[in-house]
Amino acid sequence: MTKTRRGPIRAAVPLIQAAALAALAVLVTGCGADADRDGDGRPESAGRAALAADAGTGATPDKARIAENVKSALEVRISTGEGRFGSGTHSPCASSSPKVFTEECGEAADYTREAARFALDEIDGRSGFATLGTTARKLDKAAATYRDLGCARNPAAADARKACLDPAAVVAQGFSDLRDGANLGLAGK
Repeated sequence: MTKTRRGPIRAAVPLIQAAALAALAVLVTGCGADADRDGDGRPESAGRAALAADAGTGATPDKARIAENVKSALEVRISTGEGRFGSGTHSPCASSSPKVFTEECGEAADYTREAARFALDEIDGRSGFATLGTTARKLDKAAATYRDLGCARNPAAADARKACLDPAAVVAQGFSDLRDGANLGLAGK
């Protein structure tokens, strides 16, 4: 009877699976993909990538497919932000939150602003994204106002605190509003 050595092979299988999952994560997130960058070094937007693919094949851009690409790319940022900061009444920027005047809300405002700017980059020059554009500009402005007013540094004056509540409320609702705007983009609105 011959003995077979299976120990090292069995140990290698989980490593191969882990490596495959890591490679898949890199592909999904685009980490380290220099080929996915525009000439200015910024990550290439999903919408621009779809147009480039269409240009290479000579096909006419499909608005529905572009809208879906924009929505998918934005959804990754929205979901990450919601997981990290919460949304609506669960956001540190909600008017009822004890964290509305803290750096935690400030970080949520920064991240939400980044997502809004990403959305604006994605839809730049495209028709059919009126709601998403309006929402993203409003959110960008609210997050900037929150930071400009110094709201994350726990202002003591009542009028300063009151001035912080409106932009903070817009930020708290920002992820949900961006998602709604992206969904309306699928309908060309």
